[in-house]
Amino acid sequence: MQLTRFDRWLREKFVYELHIQTLRPPETVPEGIRAIDLPEAPGKRYKHLFIAGSSKAADELIRQLKENNQMYTAQVVDREAWYVPFIAPKEKSVSWWLFSTAVIIIAVFFALVYLKSLVEDPEFRKNFMEALKLLKS
Repeated sequence: MQLTRFDRWLREKFVYELHIQTLRPPETVPEGIRAIDLPEAPGKRYKHLFIAGSSKAADELIRQLKENNQMYTAQVVDREAWYVPFIAPKEKSVSWWLFSTAVIIIAVFFALVYLKSLVEDPEFRKNFMEALKLLKS
């Protein structure tokens, strides 16, 4: 399904985080970035992982890495949080889901109001009871 501007904003703000891997750590790590040393593994090039929750912090770190001519790789991944499936369901748009839910709730509300007015109408109740008697016999 097509994502709306609101869906993209939700995902960027609350779901996505940027993983930046480097061979050696930078001189300074900007605020808002977690640094993790990766374990030694055969065939693994990168030794340090930096996790940026915001794009500003990631841009600052990438700028530092480019200035120091350091090799790095960056990957956008989903956060491991309980709310991620609710904000960014796979192959679905949250805003369209909210819109369709609101339309259904409004339709059910007006249908119930209409049924309530029918039940309170004595002429309708009399005709309805007669119809039930005809159906039973």
